[in-house]
Amino acid sequence: MSTVNPQPLWQPTAERIAEARITRFQAWAAEHHGAPADGGYSALHRWSVEELETFWQAVTEWFDVRFTTPYERVLGDRSMPGAQWFPGATLNYAEHALRAADSRADEPALLHVDETHDPRPVTWADLRRQVGSLAAELRALGVRSGDRVSGYLPNIPEAVVALLATAAVGGVWTSCAPDFGARSVLDRFQQVEPVVLFTVDGYRYGGKEHDRREIVAELRRELPTLRAVVHIPLLGADAPDGALEWSALTAADTAPVFEQVPFDHPLWVLYSSGTTGLPKAIVQSQGGILVEHLKQLGLHCDLGPEDRFFWYTSTGWMMWNFLVSGLLTGTTVVLYDGSPGHPDTGAQWRIAERTGATLYGTSAAYVMACRKAGVHPSRDHDLSAVKCVATTGSPLPPDGFRWLHDEVRHDLWIASVSGGTDVCSCFAGAVPTLPVHIGELQAPCLGTDLQSWDPSGKPLTDEVGELVVTNPMPSMPIHFWNDPDGSRYHDSYFDTYPGVWRHGDWITLTSRGSVVIHGRSDSTLNRQGVRMGSADIYEAVERLPEIKESLVVGIEQPDGGYWMPLFVHLAPGATLDDDLTDRIRRTIRTQLSPRHVPDEIIEVPGIPHTLTGKRIEVPVKRLLQGTPLEKAVNPGSIDNLDLLAHYQELARTRP
Repeated sequence: MSTVNPQPLWQPTAERIAEARITRFQAWAAEHHGAPADGGYSALHRWSVEELETFWQAVTEWFDVRFTTPYERVLGDRSMPGAQWFPGATLNYAEHALRAADSRADEPALLHVDETHDPRPVTWADLRRQVGSLAAELRALGVRSGDRVSGYLPNIPEAVVALLATAAVGGVWTSCAPDFGARSVLDRFQQVEPVVLFTVDGYRYGGKEHDRREIVAELRRELPTLRAVVHIPLLGADAPDGALEWSALTAADTAPVFEQVPFDHPLWVLYSSGTTGLPKAIVQSQGGILVEHLKQLGLHCDLGPEDRFFWYTSTGWMMWNFLVSGLLTGTTVVLYDGSPGHPDTGAQWRIAERTGATLYGTSAAYVMACRKAGVHPSRDHDLSAVKCVATTGSPLPPDGFRWLHDEVRHDLWIASVSGGTDVCSCFAGAVPTLPVHIGELQAPCLGTDLQSWDPSGKPLTDEVGELVVTNPMPSMPIHFWNDPDGSRYHDSYFDTYPGVWRHGDWITLTSRGSVVIHGRSDSTLNRQGVRMGSADIYEAVERLPEIKESLVVGIEQPDGGYWMPLFVHLAPGATLDDDLTDRIRRTIRTQLSPRHVPDEIIEVPGIPHTLTGKRIEVPVKRLLQGTPLEKAVNPGSIDNLDLLAHYQELARTRP
């Protein structure tokens, strides 16, 4: 992918730059903490990584973080893994998330939308009251600081209340979406041994009701540490025997009592996709998430009390936790519970219109699906409130940038962002004061010393290398659950470059400071010593209208050769004949290089994904190398296990 590309697709106006919160923060930090007053974002970023402790002190002061006991210093130990942030400090995440209730009691904190697309508000006052009532009930149930509380819930207000009430008492929240099967949930929850489980009787998706009562019964049987199960009758079913009613636990008019916990006290457990084994149980801290999300949402996303923040997600993806943190900036958070494409592909745009979303986040895959389906967002909807469309989950292809620019608005801020469940934040992405270039993320984020390294640890510019972070971030995991010696945590990020976080993505840092993501380095294509990103191939191939989705892997052969097949899932009515095969090869050769052209193009009935929608390249590669299915992949992590049988059969029959 070229990094020349000098003409930006979008340039913020002088007025917009002046009004951005990050501009005001820079001026304030220059006055109070010695940050550079001039030089714009690049100068601020350089200061934020060179003066790391001063930067994070400035963030806590700018956002008025309330420490009930003061910190001894910002960074007690900066080694990775094991950095110690704000030792001595105590605080509470939920207290900060509910602060707007003091000044905006009757305004909406949450807007809940289901497949009827009619928003229903939950005011700040009511959110605070429900959290207070539920926190008191959790304490009455014996939930104490450090106990795990779990949710098998869709993206509904009750899930937000349960998270905040758990944090208020110092508990540790963890959740899965109700489309996860019992095995997938148990692979996660059994690791952390929850004492309370919040559940629904079912959920609605794609215009249908999905009963989950049998799954809930299995979860209750297989989680022996549970002291209580709380029933939320989303479909109207009665509570099962022994379960508590949600309505009874949230009825009191009780002010929340916030347990003041150490900065590094666990807030929640998130999970890796777990495609090749048990999901990693990633623990992040109350203080680390608080300050990282204030920075990310308040400065990079430019969110404040006048905004409405909508990101399409489920409770099984880190973006849900990130979305809930919009409350920290006083922003109204939009919760959508339903199919992203019901009743039609343009559904998310309709929700953005009806909720008055100012920042709308979605997946790159959804943007490309809208493009292929001929959706016209600005023609069919009033999107005048939308200032920014953000995408993540996979790199947004250049055609996705162009489509958003052409079909939503020419002055639209398009923010492709990249981070990970591992930090529940972004390494690079949105900067409201910088231009947007097609196919690129605007810049590395503040406080994040993001670099591209070659195998020997040499920094690269305008060349593809490993995404590394050379200084600690507050939201990096404090540990993994059930990893007493820290070996699994260390091996996940620090085994390649000691003391430096290697994330597992191929990136290019351009000479003007933007970032290009090329795909996962652990499924890297490597022909004749040249490393290639799979995302570049997907972007080229999936421009063709006949290709619904694709998957490419590179497999080292026993004889020293290299086999690189491209699997294609065709659009309805398309046929993989000689003409289409030739066009696929020609497209890849012309837009990328002859080296990118696959050895074979193979039609498949579908592309398998993780439960959070990411293509699973590594398990497919393992299957094709002859690894048995049960060893190549964790079945509970895949959206359609039947699809893998096709790749397994191909491995068996291929000469």
